[in-house]
Amino acid sequence: MDRLVVIGASLGGVTALTDIVAALPGDFAAPILVVLHVGELPSVLPQVLANRSELRASHARHGELLRNGHIHVAPPDHHMLVVDGHIVLSRGPKEHRTRPAIDPLFRSAALSRGADVIGVVLTGLLDNGTAGLQAIKAAGGTAVVQDPEEALAPSMPASALRYVDVDHCVTLPLVPVLLTSLVAEPGRGSVATALRRCFAHEEEVALQEEDPMEHLEAIGSPSTFTCPECHGTLWRILDSRPRRYRCHTGHGFTERTLRDAMAGASDEAMESARRSLQERELLLRDMAEESRATGSVAEATRLDAAAKQLNRQGELLVELLEQGPEPFE
Repeated sequence: MDRLVVIGASLGGVTALTDIVAALPGDFAAPILVVLHVGELPSVLPQVLANRSELRASHARHGELLRNGHIHVAPPDHHMLVVDGHIVLSRGPKEHRTRPAIDPLFRSAALSRGADVIGVVLTGLLDNGTAGLQAIKAAGGTAVVQDPEEALAPSMPASALRYVDVDHCVTLPLVPVLLTSLVAEPGRGSVATALRRCFAHEEEVALQEEDPMEHLEAIGSPSTFTCPECHGTLWRILDSRPRRYRCHTGHGFTERTLRDAMAGASDEAMESARRSLQERELLLRDMAEESRATGSVAEATRLDAAAKQLNRQGELLVELLEQGPEPFE
């Protein structure tokens, strides 16, 4: 086993992945590790891929040995990592608000297998996978990107093209042809070389160790932002393009995924405020009715006016919510 293929996809990824594996030969000469952003939802992706391919496919198991010609799929709610030729499953911090995420797999593959890694970024939103593909290139590996012009969601491959020195940008039908050709080549480099080239990525992997602050201080500086997941301070990763942030817990964001997370938090806060205003309005109207029933007309009038003011505030919040967030592609 010389080469290793890692593939990341998001929106539109099921169709793209099935088209790729359907065209791969049964004697494909490398393991294939796949991350699709399924979150916590149940997934039948291995069965879907196996039904379309000559290769075997299964959800990865912790400690499983990598096998040539096998498609190892990240299971729901678990990051999939490569360590010493084995698969490690982790429920570590989400990256880009998702678990499994593409970047942890790509980073670990780069650090474990160096220049023998072939990384593939397919269709998806925002810029997930870009930092991981940078790690693969820094380790001397090969970067492959689906042509954004044909991707259902072009922003992920477009981000990779913008920020990574991509080796191959091809249409989907050419991906299996290219992968078959690349894995037939002999191994290209040592892990020691990869580790020297990937200092920042190695430090990010080490965030899971005993003293995460030490590793953050080595690769970043404190920002003015807080983590949308745990509300700790976010650190800006130095010299990162696109700009990236991590907290001491390990949650990771690019600028765009952080903006997306902040927008979601704002929407949730407005929804909560709207519910609170509605509840207060209903309570004040009940109190006003009770005051009228007991002859306290002045108090009832005051309570009705306060309820009407809350109703106006609620209508303004509804207008803001109906405007919706700005697009994040």
